[in-house]
Amino acid sequence: QVQLVESGGGLVQAGGSLRLSCAASGGTFSTYAMGWFRQAPGKEREFVAAISRRGISTYYKDSVKGRFTISRDNAKNTVYLQMNSLKPEDTAVYSCAARVLNAVGGWSQNDPNYWGQGTQVTVSS
Repeated sequence: QVQLVESGGGLVQAGGSLRLSCAASGGTFSTYAMGWFRQAPGKEREFVAAISRRGISTYYKDSVKGRFTISRDNAKNTVYLQMNSLKPEDTAVYSCAARVLNAVGGWSQNDPNYWGQGTQVTVSS
């Protein structure tokens, strides 16, 4: 059983940056592809980004390409989401997820095997 704990959320002005972290325990981190999802109030949870087991491949939702970067440090059992040029529409609860299948392209909500609890990101205009 893998446990995932996110951190790094908060309140930031539009145009600002945040870096989210997700620490994993209870499993072999390097055997999972990792991803980030987000859920805004009144909306369905949506895929944001994913990274392969060794960090070679990444995939992003179109609206965050060029602004967000997903990365991982397998020695630290941690995946990151660097978010730059934040916009009010990026406001959401961000959750990390782990997937046994080493695929990164456009995860659905049914794809992850494990989920974190989420961290709130609020971008003010």
